[in-house]
Amino acid sequence: MSTVKELNISPVGRVEGDLDIRVHMESGVVTKAYTQAAMFRGFEEIMAGKDPQSGLIVTPRICGICGGSHLYSASSALDTIWKTQLTPNALLLRAIGQATETLQSIPRWFYAIFATDMANKKFAHHPLYPEVAKRFAAYVGTSFQKGVVASGRPVEVYSLFGGQWPHSSYMVPGGVMCAPTLKDITRASAILNQFRNDWLETVWLGCSIERYLQIQSWDDLMEWVEENESQRNSDLGLFIRASLEFGLDTFGKGVGKFIAHGTYLHKDLYNNPTVEGRQSAVISPGGFYDGKNFHGMDHRKIQEHVGHAWYEDVPAAHPWDEPLPTPTESQTMHDTDWGGKYSWSKAPRYDNQVAEAGPLSRVIMAGNPDNLDHQIKDPLFVDIMANKGPSVFTRSLARMHEAPRIYTQLMEWLSQVDLDGEFYIKPEERDGKGWGATEAARGALAHWVEIKDGVIKNYQVVAPTTWNVGPNDDEGQAGPIEAALEDIEVEDPQDPVEVGMVARSFDSCLVCTVHAHDAKNGEELARFKL
Repeated sequence: MSTVKELNISPVGRVEGDLDIRVHMESGVVTKAYTQAAMFRGFEEIMAGKDPQSGLIVTPRICGICGGSHLYSASSALDTIWKTQLTPNALLLRAIGQATETLQSIPRWFYAIFATDMANKKFAHHPLYPEVAKRFAAYVGTSFQKGVVASGRPVEVYSLFGGQWPHSSYMVPGGVMCAPTLKDITRASAILNQFRNDWLETVWLGCSIERYLQIQSWDDLMEWVEENESQRNSDLGLFIRASLEFGLDTFGKGVGKFIAHGTYLHKDLYNNPTVEGRQSAVISPGGFYDGKNFHGMDHRKIQEHVGHAWYEDVPAAHPWDEPLPTPTESQTMHDTDWGGKYSWSKAPRYDNQVAEAGPLSRVIMAGNPDNLDHQIKDPLFVDIMANKGPSVFTRSLARMHEAPRIYTQLMEWLSQVDLDGEFYIKPEERDGKGWGATEAARGALAHWVEIKDGVIKNYQVVAPTTWNVGPNDDEGQAGPIEAALEDIEVEDPQDPVEVGMVARSFDSCLVCTVHAHDAKNGEELARFKL
């Protein structure tokens, strides 16, 4: 008789959606993993036949965490079809919205989703465990409370310009539907300063933002940790020291290939939007990194596979060319064929290669020596990858590394808004194909849209979680999380925290349910709701 045990590990269940992870183990080591997106929502079906601007209202409801990112992509896609003109103010206000949404997600993810696992009893024998549990334990941790409270500050700025968060629709083809005043800019700056004073510098860094951004290499980072007690005992200092002590740098490698669309369109370089002109205009650079070399981002090299998804079989195709997904009638998630179809998620591939999306992808692209003058140049994570490689620790550190830079960019953009300038120029509607993309907090997000006879003919969304949680492709290549789970050691099959930590290091926007099986006899060892 199989042993079934359910664990409710809060607050992971607050993340939207349903993700099942099935792992096969032998001698405590994961030999095969499957990621199953267990919920069909059908937003692409919802969009078909509707007014082109429906995407501005409907797609932000795809997610209550990164709805602004969907709005950014939806409005950008229509910009490329309707050949709009965007003023510097419009591009600044869009960037501010995207950046504040991403910034709020950083402490919220760390304290409420990821770091609570570091307080698991698995690590209790380590010297740093008592301090980690004191700060990072769910709800009662001293830093947990400060971080989660602070995470609400940035989206207050978003609401100043967007009217509300989440689910705003202030970005529209041709610009933004707001005209901020000096009071709004001043208030936004004050809110961000509060975020810096309450958490970013005082709790997380233990130093000034300027000092932290001087770090250029892994050795610099290690020296920074030991530079003084303030930095060593900051939450970042504790996280780094505990991660290395707990071994978080030793598992969860993944595929070692990375994709980023890039984001934050420069106020003076994308005033006449085109699909072809986007990549040279982004401030946070995009691209594809194959583990050795950087390649320019070309959205035409993206294809989605459905061979292992619960959709009618069609050949892998670019989103502009693939049909709307049609769920199969004969297969359901309650009768899963792990060798065949087993997920509602498609499997995106770049140039037929598996690629990880997310903050680690972005910070790697920032280290490309060929980045343009207006783009972020930060060699830190290229050096970290050379020294440590990808892991649960590296992936999580990348997410947190973005906070100081985003804060700096936001303050700069707020100072550049011309209160007497234009924020919107009405475009002329027309038919055509468009592409809009951004970097949501969790990674590469893009909308592909085709308008025909004045209505939406085809609408395709590929989100960061689609990249990371997707199943095997038509050629049997495992998805990024599936690959990251293989070869990890699970110390206690009744409490597989290692599996949860790998999944949560990607921050998939899904609830996790983990099933552990004995590879020798197929017996279900335990079932965990995380």
